[in-house]
Amino acid sequence: MKKIKLLSVAFLLLLISSESFAVKKKNYSFDQNGISREVLENYLDRSITMGYFLVPGKPEGYQFPYREDDIRMIKNMGVKFIGRAIYRWGEESKFNDPELFVYAKGLIDQLHAFDPDIIFQGCLFEQVTRDINNLKIPAWVFTDFNLPVEDRTFRCDSIIKRANRPAQAGGRGGVPIINNLETRLWFYYLTASYINIGCEAFHLGQVGLIGADDKDHQIYAEFLDKVRAYAKVHARRHYVLFDGHVPTGGFIRDGKSLLDFNSFPLRIKGIPEKPTEAELKVNHLDAIYNKSKGCVSPSGWSCKSLPYLVEFDNYGRSRSTNVADTTTIFIWGYDEISWLATQKEDARNKWLEYAFDWIKKTDPNGHLQMPACRMISCPNQTLRTYFANTKSASCPVGYSQEETIKRIWKTKLK
Repeated sequence: MKKIKLLSVAFLLLLISSESFAVKKKNYSFDQNGISREVLENYLDRSITMGYFLVPGKPEGYQFPYREDDIRMIKNMGVKFIGRAIYRWGEESKFNDPELFVYAKGLIDQLHAFDPDIIFQGCLFEQVTRDINNLKIPAWVFTDFNLPVEDRTFRCDSIIKRANRPAQAGGRGGVPIINNLETRLWFYYLTASYINIGCEAFHLGQVGLIGADDKDHQIYAEFLDKVRAYAKVHARRHYVLFDGHVPTGGFIRDGKSLLDFNSFPLRIKGIPEKPTEAELKVNHLDAIYNKSKGCVSPSGWSCKSLPYLVEFDNYGRSRSTNVADTTTIFIWGYDEISWLATQKEDARNKWLEYAFDWIKKTDPNGHLQMPACRMISCPNQTLRTYFANTKSASCPVGYSQEETIKRIWKTKLK
């Protein structure tokens, strides 16, 4: 009888545990009215950088031949937000190829069949090249701006011109300036095209540079409202998320953030007395920790500090590698993702766990965007790219952080 009672108690505890687990199931739902802070942070907690995931071929000399293993990895880790999934840094005329969007939509549909909650992010960067002069503007872009339809291509000079400055002659391009109508036509073309294939988020790059002539953010705000209006009709869940790099801690107009969340590089600091090792520090250079400003979010909720992502940025290497110059953004002479790639496998895994724990403890508003695929500039034999994939015959150039990321999310996210 006593044994039966003990078994009954154990069974009851199991039921309670199962119910508790069901209650704690993460919420990833949002709609045309916006996204709650809880849902937003659920997405940021399971975010990865997966550069060019939706782009076919070999952009800019990089190669991505392991798509099937990438898909397997995404499913295995339980990814919910795939950052930097589609963009071009240069070679804008490649958007003339309709197969690019067909290919991208095919991948999105494939993963949405597995998990319809996954968000894919496109990018509007602070760079345009003169190759955009070879990209024809679709008629619908003019129509959506209530402009006469013209049979012409985008004009680089009209995108990068600055107020009260002489026109740039020659060169390879420059920074798109949001005040220019041509820039807004270009960015609208990108956002609408990405929405049409299933993207629900946009990284806006260095918004301070793009908005350099828009001192009160009025033009930027109007443009983003226009994209949101398009999304309200055409996006999968009738809402899209915006973020951008904000060294000042926010992108705010009249108390309301133009961005749904902030983002910034990790700003890793080398430790001079420990060769090749590095750490995170509040107030190191322009790091964002404890500096994300309070505001009203685009979805209407107020916060003392807007949630943000920190990512392993890529920007090249310095002239002097293996030197711990803590006055620059280079870590032992490398950008952030390249520095990580130079570490041994065990050190990479331990550092990801360290960074995750440090951010959660130091500033709970921060979220670590895990590295899954990003260009590197350190010596490598991995197609100039860091891959988090477990090294295998299916991905022989993997750096093997996949299982560590999966374990961190499984054990550390409540």
